[in-house]
Amino acid sequence: MTNIEYRIQNTEYVSLKVYDVLGGEVAMLVDGELNPGEHSVVFDAKGLASGICFYRLTTPTFFQTKIIEILK
Repeated sequence: MTNIEYRIQNTEYVSLKVYDVLGGEVAMLVDGELNPGEHSVVFDAKGLASGICFYRLTTPTFFQTKIIEILK
């Protein structure tokens, strides 16, 4: 399990999804409107093979993609 922490500046719709290396969505961790501040979500990679995944945080005004390495 991995804890993903992020901060948003305004109340807005937030999407946080995890993708495999081919771009296929493997998990949706957040999908809704959040208040400003610091947030965190737990990603449980149970059921996924070892390897590289990406997570993408998207709001109407911002997006960020980061790498997660899954080790089993």
